[in-house]
Amino acid sequence: MTVEAYIVLITLLYIVVAFLLEAMRPGLILFSAAVIFMATGVITDAELIAGFSNNGVVTIVVLFLVNEGIRQSGLITRLAQAYLPRKKNPMPYLLPRIMIPVAVMSAFLNNLPVVVNTTPLLNKWADIMRLSYKKFLIPLSYAAILGGMCTLIGTSSNLVVHGLLLDSGYQGLHLFELAKVGGIISLFGFIYMAFLGNLLLPGKRIDPTDQDYDAKDYYYNLLLKADSRLIGQPVFKGRITGLNGLIIRSVERNNRVIYPEKTPQLKLHSHDHILVTGASDRLNYILAHKEVKLAGMEYLDNVNPQDLKQYEVVLSPRFAGLGLTIKEFNFFEHFNAVVLAVHRNGERITANLNNLKLKVGDNVVLLATAQFADTWETSSMFYLVNYVRDYRPEKTSTKKWLAFSILGGMVLAIVINELVAWGYGMRLNIFFFVAVAALLLFWFRVMPQQNYTRAVSWDLVVTIASALAVSRGIQNAGVAEILAQDAIGIVRSLGPAAVLAIIFLFTSLLNEIITNNAAVALVYPIALVAAQLLNVDPKPFVIAIAIAGASSFMTARGYRANLIIKAIGKYSRKDFLLVGTPMQVMAFILSVWLIPYFWPF
Repeated sequence: MTVEAYIVLITLLYIVVAFLLEAMRPGLILFSAAVIFMATGVITDAELIAGFSNNGVVTIVVLFLVNEGIRQSGLITRLAQAYLPRKKNPMPYLLPRIMIPVAVMSAFLNNLPVVVNTTPLLNKWADIMRLSYKKFLIPLSYAAILGGMCTLIGTSSNLVVHGLLLDSGYQGLHLFELAKVGGIISLFGFIYMAFLGNLLLPGKRIDPTDQDYDAKDYYYNLLLKADSRLIGQPVFKGRITGLNGLIIRSVERNNRVIYPEKTPQLKLHSHDHILVTGASDRLNYILAHKEVKLAGMEYLDNVNPQDLKQYEVVLSPRFAGLGLTIKEFNFFEHFNAVVLAVHRNGERITANLNNLKLKVGDNVVLLATAQFADTWETSSMFYLVNYVRDYRPEKTSTKKWLAFSILGGMVLAIVINELVAWGYGMRLNIFFFVAVAALLLFWFRVMPQQNYTRAVSWDLVVTIASALAVSRGIQNAGVAEILAQDAIGIVRSLGPAAVLAIIFLFTSLLNEIITNNAAVALVYPIALVAAQLLNVDPKPFVIAIAIAGASSFMTARGYRANLIIKAIGKYSRKDFLLVGTPMQVMAFILSVWLIPYFWPF
């Protein structure tokens, strides 16, 4: 191997380790790798810059504006209100009824706003229907993934593959080309979740005749007031007279945590910190209670307790306080809000909150006034996931109709463009239609023009552009040929179908480590070389990369929608593995079987 090849391999190892350790933001990790390649002569400065002008990258930037306009119009929320079932039914009916509309929306919109805007309504709906919310949030995220793999604009990694094809001199993907495989995977996915979801998903199994269900509990840190009549009261089976509807989970006393189930004779002392759980309606009860007060309420002494509301937010990669402790960041100073609890990796953290360092994906429960939602509902620093003003269907405003018309017009124009290209050989770039749609959303005031650049995830843009530069470095150094030869050498006797399977698996593995956009960019040059060595059409391999990059079911790490759902639903890694492994295996088997049928070698 050449010196450049060793540099590339060492840098690729750095990328994997840096992602696993979460050493920096994804964009910085990959940009660092691209700059290393440029500094060592593996790529030129022009090749690094070319990633930022790639057709797929530019289209993704403008699609962010379209997605934000649709989100701010309230169209996603209105559609969710319309399709959620009005009656309790068996799971084989409920899940497809929820998943199919979400998949359709995700086929034309970014998955993230669809999931974030639908989740609060889904939680409220589950509560009204007296159903366990844990049975619906993972299927919601999976539905968004399934819809995203069916169209060119359904997920950003599809557009990355499209841009790479164009840069390599090949014809790009059609709008619905991936649906030939993605649609079939989606169909099997809906069936799988409908009939096995009740069994595999966490939470109480749903029986339409059963009135008992898993209500969503909230945690509250309480302090006994100095003259509280609860001092000296015994705790029996987690309950105490005077705290109705609340269960005592633990008592923190003199830096020691005491659990009621392990201390039968437990009595409350003055200055105890009491951790309790209860339904969301217990908040007003606690605020009006004369014997206890919420920890942190000293910041909100001047606020009428009736004006306070409980919010849940999930910290996004753009949150300003990442890496800082709650005490260092000071939520009250920034948001006029008090932190009640933090959930991470399915576990609740309430003790010693002030010294907890904040991370992407943390589910933070806040106490604030209604002004919090008005001010921060459109913030890019976090996703506001549990505040629902009213579950009743809203009237369809002019803004929603405009948003629906512009989105429908964009999709229809792209379809007509494909038909014209098929019949007459003339095709406009998909960027043209996306750009026109974005401008119409601004011109008709569906989305305000102030700070419009906030809608763009620039870290994602840097991630993709840098990954394309790294991809070019893999090609220039000959590493793609080395890796392709090794893969072919292992399965040469089994033919190109076995190589396609390896490419799919390799992309899926990287997808869980370094994000889907980077994964498809890094595997793409290897797929091209493999096709050349086998003397076959590279299209089947490229389709496999796109489908593998768009599907991430086993973990929350590789897909932002999964990460948010994990935080909101307080799921564990085991939950995703249990439910997602069969989905991932099914996607793999169907892809390896169907791709050569639709795109012969």
